Amino acid sequence: MQLRPGEPDLPLKSSLTIASLTLSSFRNYDSARIEPSGGLIALCGHNGAGKTNLLEAISLLTPGRGLRGAAFDDLVRTGQDRGWAVAALLDGPVGEVRLGTSWQGGGDGEPVSGNSREVRVDGQVQRSAGALAEHVRALWVTPAMDRLFAGPASDRRRFLDRLTATFDPSHGTRVNALDRLLRERNRLNSEEHFEARWLGSVEAQLAQTAVAVAAARNDAIAAVRSFITNTRARDSERLFPWAEVIVDGELEQQLIDRPAVQIEDEYRTLLLDSRGLDRAAGRTLRGPHRADLLVSHGPRQMEARLCSTGEQKALLIGLVLAQARAVRETFGGVAPLLLLDEVAAHLDGVRRAALMDELLELGSQAWMTGTDRQLFEAASSCTEIYEVADGQITPVGPEQETA
Repeated sequence: MQLRPGEPDLPLKSSLTIASLTLSSFRNYDSARIEPSGGLIALCGHNGAGKTNLLEAISLLTPGRGLRGAAFDDLVRTGQDRGWAVAALLDGPVGEVRLGTSWQGGGDGEPVSGNSREVRVDGQVQRSAGALAEHVRALWVTPAMDRLFAGPASDRRRFLDRLTATFDPSHGTRVNALDRLLRERNRLNSEEHFEARWLGSVEAQLAQTAVAVAAARNDAIAAVRSFITNTRARDSERLFPWAEVIVDGELEQQLIDRPAVQIEDEYRTLLLDSRGLDRAAGRTLRGPHRADLLVSHGPRQMEARLCSTGEQKALLIGLVLAQARAVRETFGGVAPLLLLDEVAAHLDGVRRAALMDELLELGSQAWMTGTDRQLFEAASSCTEIYEVADGQITPVGPEQETA
């Protein structure tokens, strides 16, 4: 199963759904399995019970390090030294696919393959985790993102690149290549007697990759902005405000009205001319690795960083929901997975009910966590509730929900 834009004539499902999720030696789970059948899934339990660990496991079915960005060896259950595994049966647009990812440690706790992990699709080992992007699109909101708009630019840049990867599965690979080329250039440029020809070759590759990264970011933001613009009148009545978003990056801005080949040539020349300054600074001072994502509260015409904490939370949720709708529109009506960690905890009752209405309208399979079942009562009739405690996952029946 591969997700591609368009193709409206295919008999596609309206969402990606996880039919089963299995964890082995992952975080606080020795062995666990959950087989949801609904679109809205609530994981309830006390702090530290393992609710977020389940969302993290799902996030590892996409490229990268998941929603916490943790090192793979930190995911191994305490007391285990052989590694961890996550497997899922995904029911998608054109059928079912089995996905799996694992990391194995040595007998003495040392990793067999460093920080890499193994990925399988229908039992076949893949060359990289990038293969997962062809099958899964997932968006998430976590408590750590509550200060996204007021925090460092690097956090917003990671958010931007995750957003971009939901539209372009190859984007994560390009971002990794950009980081690798930047490190190589910085290393070569720091040497007293560097090989000019080799440094020039690295800079040529860096310029090409940098422009590709910047262009993909522009395309993704354009898709989200277009959707927001087209639905702004309707969204003006929603409780989650629409956002204005701009990529504040030198190359990204230049690519708006100038050809990529010209920008690539100019950036390669800039790298050549900036070697002295960059050597003194110990890093490459200009490029897409310095870009930022500027977000404003649309209805109030105010920079997001200046909004109240509650407004920033609502704006973040609104932006992720807009992204999810844009992804659904781009990929033939197929809604992405949503992972919402403690998303309802700091919303009032009216906004909690509005969030549930938004999720039902969107059609995504949404995995939500919360300490109190009452947080999900606004959609209790269409929400599967599970109690999470001590590495165990127990479904809660209707009679228990009302107890």
